[in-house]
Amino acid sequence: MEKTVCELFAGVGGFRLGLERADREWITVWANQWEPGKKSQHAFDCYCAHFGNNKNHVNENISTIDKSTIPNHNLLVGGFPCQDYSVARTGATGISGKKGVLWWDIQEILEVKAPSFVILENVDRLLKSPAKQRGRDFGIILTCFNQLGYNVEWRIINAAEYGFAQRRRRTFIFAYKNTTTYASHIEKYFTRPECIFNNIGFFAHTFKIEGIDANLIRSTELIENDLAEVTKHFSFDFANSGFMHNGQIYTCNTIPQYEEAKPLRDLLNQNVATRFYLNENIEKWKYLKGAKRIERTSKTGHTYMFSEGPIAFPDSIDKPARTMLTSESSLNRSTHVIEDPQTNQLRLITPMEAERIQGFDDDWTNTGMPEKFRYFCMGNALVVGIITRMGTYLSHIFAREDEETPMDENNVTREVM
Repeated sequence: MEKTVCELFAGVGGFRLGLERADREWITVWANQWEPGKKSQHAFDCYCAHFGNNKNHVNENISTIDKSTIPNHNLLVGGFPCQDYSVARTGATGISGKKGVLWWDIQEILEVKAPSFVILENVDRLLKSPAKQRGRDFGIILTCFNQLGYNVEWRIINAAEYGFAQRRRRTFIFAYKNTTTYASHIEKYFTRPECIFNNIGFFAHTFKIEGIDANLIRSTELIENDLAEVTKHFSFDFANSGFMHNGQIYTCNTIPQYEEAKPLRDLLNQNVATRFYLNENIEKWKYLKGAKRIERTSKTGHTYMFSEGPIAFPDSIDKPARTMLTSESSLNRSTHVIEDPQTNQLRLITPMEAERIQGFDDDWTNTGMPEKFRYFCMGNALVVGIITRMGTYLSHIFAREDEETPMDENNVTREVM
């Protein structure tokens, strides 16, 4: 099977870079990046600076694109936003999702182009949203996949627990058509779901866990295959790992086989420019980072106490970085502040250090965009090494898609009982 890729919400190319580091045979045949409300499209320009400016690198609103014009591909990837995925009935038989909700563009591409494999990334709260109907949004996503003939695995992965330099928790979704060779290989293990969690499934190969017992696995079924009914009624407490096969859901909380994380110290620049140092507002920084208990009044007039715990100030450079946000470098609670080991003075991390935290090459975003937007792009990005691990095992899967013999597990079928 050809390693052809469609990359959605491409940003500065984290998915593509990760796949190409795993295997240069991964070929991106179409990519889309568009920042709404922005006159300057800095992320797209950065993407093109690294991967070329051509007709298949598209800077348009994905919702306005005719999905049939997208080239055929065998792998669809993208980091899509966490939104309200609910649908409403629009007539006697029709249903419609909310405008501007980008999941429906993914769903349309799956329907029109039917790629054999899919990898998507989202925030960890996806599995719990919305707060008043926990698990509904993910249930809608799973229902869409099920309607289109896909099986699905998911895992919340904290990058630092697998050796990377950032404590970044993200939900990763791996889906595959139930007509693939891979599906026929996995099929025989569905009666023993613990095997899929422990050593047979996609994430068991790429991000190993401590063994789980079958008694820890919970299950439910997508009884309703009608998205409007799922929107109204579905609720389920999804754990951090799971899979769906033919509408049957299995989930459990897994514990990673921890790998020593890279500390922030290993990523620091030398001789950092003076503009990154905190020469003022030190007391403001201390306040923002400190514990608080503040009386507030809601819009309805209800009085309540807002509280939050302290954040280390400065951040330890002997640990991996905290989760980097798009507001990195601004005067706010989430921005990293370190004590430079050369000068013993407090400073911000540099754009290059932000790139290293996410696993990009040095100066990846140094393509003419403003410095603040370099931080923004890294806050929006994913940990590239996560994708490289997935791409390595996906190459193994793709190599066997055209073979009649089942996948050779060799040392992989060490089923933990």
